[in-house]
Amino acid sequence: MNDGTRILMGEVAATMPPRAPLRMRAQDLSASPGTPRIAPTQGPERTIAWRLALFLPALIGTAMLMSALHGWLSETGMTGLEWALLALIGVTFVWVTLSVSTVGVAIAGLLARETAQSRSPKEVVPMDVALLVPIYNEIPSDVFGNATAMLDDLARRQSAHSYTLFVLSDTRDPAIAEDEQRAFADLAASAPDGFAVHYRRRAANTDKKVGNLVDWITGWGAAYEAMVVLDADSLMTGRAIDRLADELSVDPETGLIQTFPMLIGAETIFARLQQFSNIAYGWLLAEGLAKWARSEGNYWGHNAIIRTRAFAASAGLPHLQGRKGQAELILSHDFVEAGLLRRAGWRVRFLPRVSGSFEETPGTLIDYVLRDQRWCRGNLQHLRLLGTAGLHPVSRFHLFHGAVSYLLSPAWFVLLVIWALLGVDADTNVVRYFNETNPLFPDWPPEMSHIDSAVFLVIMYAMLLTPKLVGAGIIALHPKATRVYGGRGAFLTAFLVEIVLSIAYAPILMIQQTRAVLRALLGQSDAWAAQSRHAHAYPLRTLIRFHWAETLLGAVLLIGLASGLISLWLIPIVASLCLAVPLSALSAVPLSRALPGGLRMQSPHTIREPAIVGRARLERSRLRNLLDAGQLPAE
Repeated sequence: MNDGTRILMGEVAATMPPRAPLRMRAQDLSASPGTPRIAPTQGPERTIAWRLALFLPALIGTAMLMSALHGWLSETGMTGLEWALLALIGVTFVWVTLSVSTVGVAIAGLLARETAQSRSPKEVVPMDVALLVPIYNEIPSDVFGNATAMLDDLARRQSAHSYTLFVLSDTRDPAIAEDEQRAFADLAASAPDGFAVHYRRRAANTDKKVGNLVDWITGWGAAYEAMVVLDADSLMTGRAIDRLADELSVDPETGLIQTFPMLIGAETIFARLQQFSNIAYGWLLAEGLAKWARSEGNYWGHNAIIRTRAFAASAGLPHLQGRKGQAELILSHDFVEAGLLRRAGWRVRFLPRVSGSFEETPGTLIDYVLRDQRWCRGNLQHLRLLGTAGLHPVSRFHLFHGAVSYLLSPAWFVLLVIWALLGVDADTNVVRYFNETNPLFPDWPPEMSHIDSAVFLVIMYAMLLTPKLVGAGIIALHPKATRVYGGRGAFLTAFLVEIVLSIAYAPILMIQQTRAVLRALLGQSDAWAAQSRHAHAYPLRTLIRFHWAETLLGAVLLIGLASGLISLWLIPIVASLCLAVPLSALSAVPLSRALPGGLRMQSPHTIREPAIVGRARLERSRLRNLLDAGQLPAE
């Protein structure tokens, strides 16, 4: 056991070092900070150029599409409904083009061969760094197995910094809490020399993860210059952690550095779909984001390093006023905290090329949606925070983009409904039918031909798939890159499988996100529970209850197709919605190792497992066996 003090108070169990309080107060969002630090932005002209390269093409492309559609719709004069349709198309399309622009910025940056400022190892100033693992009703063997692997990997390095691990528990389940203490005892006994480990369980999980971290900062934060915030499923190599600490040490103007976590542990069809997409295409979007965001990056709540005193002084979150006048916690706190750090003058950086940063992903469609529902409510809160005084414009954009990412689903849903009502010609146009029965409305719209439908859908699908097509093209054209995917044939097969499955699941996710947005706007909250880390198949009754809305809508559209009332170009969407239940069941199916690599969507991390991932898997298994057998004492 380490040399910290142990406290037992009813539910509370803690093995913590002497207290080192650090003051942290909630920020006033209605007033700018007094005298913010002035963080110099390197190369302001270049930063502006990259941002123009992002936004101008997106705006020009959207304007061109809207101009073409306006010319088509205005042949018989524009009505209010036509203007509304045109605006809706523009609002959805501009965000699609922004993704394409982000890829363009990434490619331009790679071609420009911009290099980071070179720094000598002699510039690194040793720091005391805390590794924080906030948990809530998680599987103890997984949490402490990952922690063991990370500490062992750090111990193999000749680091200039000193690291201390804190497991900060908000667990409510007494049985899980008891296993946490047993697993911690094992970790403390086996921790490498020179690495202190601590465990604390709060009596009440006030303000959830935000309150958990605030409790640590105000209790022990003054003793540590930096903190690496990890999730329960986070895993980072010693090299990655050390790289973050070095970067923060040599850059005194930086308050936060975020990595780009790669997905691991994907054994089901749905999880492997996300993992392949993350590794094959995600890096390109990450490169583009880092290029144009510069010092105004974002924070994703984990796998990042933060300057402790900067965070305490500038990122304390107040409560919002709820619908009934009650205090309301800011749920998606990470975006807001990044904005507040930048508001105070600290740089917020994103380093996507720091390798060795990992996290897990939901294993089934239902688990993914349940996590998404929690995120939805928090991201929509960001709309209420756009008026925060003193925020940098890019920070406001991050907040707005987080909300729009969910609002786009209802917008796409409305477009789908309008598309269905338009029919295939003037005779099947439901909107026009109702207009003719009411003389207050003019005939609308002009006849839409099959070619018009095809062209529009091809444009939309092309733009949606462009980031993936570009990422896949870059890999396919480089033999060295395709080798780590099992060869060019295996990679292209995996790419096609991922595209087909993504198209199949997209309409289902659209409906689920639309429902989540409506629930959030109506003030209906979902219970906050630990994320399911291990995939399991759901029974048929659960699948039907979860996907009844998609199935019902799909059946209605199918009747329209069979009656010749709906364009045949909607067949992919109709098929997806009708098959929501079997597709959801398919998402939980483990990938058979007997399948060819391409059909398993193999990627570098599945073909050649990173050493720390394998080590963590073994440690998790060892701890699970010991806990199940009751072989670990609580102390």
